[in-house]
Amino acid sequence: MEQLDDIIADATRAISNQYFKLPIFGGPPVWRERVYCYELYHQMRVRWPEDCPFVLTGEVDKRAHPIFNWLEARQAIPDLLIHAPGNMAQNFAVIEVKSQQATLAGIRKDVATLQEFIEKIGYIRAIYMVFGPDLPEGFNDIPECIEIWHHREIGTPAMLINRG
Repeated sequence: MEQLDDIIADATRAISNQYFKLPIFGGPPVWRERVYCYELYHQMRVRWPEDCPFVLTGEVDKRAHPIFNWLEARQAIPDLLIHAPGNMAQNFAVIEVKSQQATLAGIRKDVATLQEFIEKIGYIRAIYMVFGPDLPEGFNDIPECIEIWHHREIGTPAMLINRG
């Protein structure tokens, strides 16, 4: 799917302030992964090509998937999947999202998920999307098979830092 980089760039550019950093009554705005991720999903769906053989889905729960058990894969729930549901031969991309305030434990869990989807499940691309001005500690040790995208600020596209 050649258009994915452009879809990601255009979708992230369109994410507005209230989804990038959630306003809170009586306090300062906060980073919320779910809020950002749902808006990223929406913005990507708006741009999704009609003739695309792949479907963008959010938080597909793989805990009861029989193939995952057979492959001895972790029972992960990735943030976004780009695949042809019902066809294990058309697994294209898996996306995990974190804010700049991600913990090392959270990063390690996501890295394990992304690696597994590439190495065991057969996905072609693994994308780690970070939003916020800074990259959290721990991003120096991301395996080469994982792409890192960084969405630094509102109104700008996420940038690919490394191609997995």
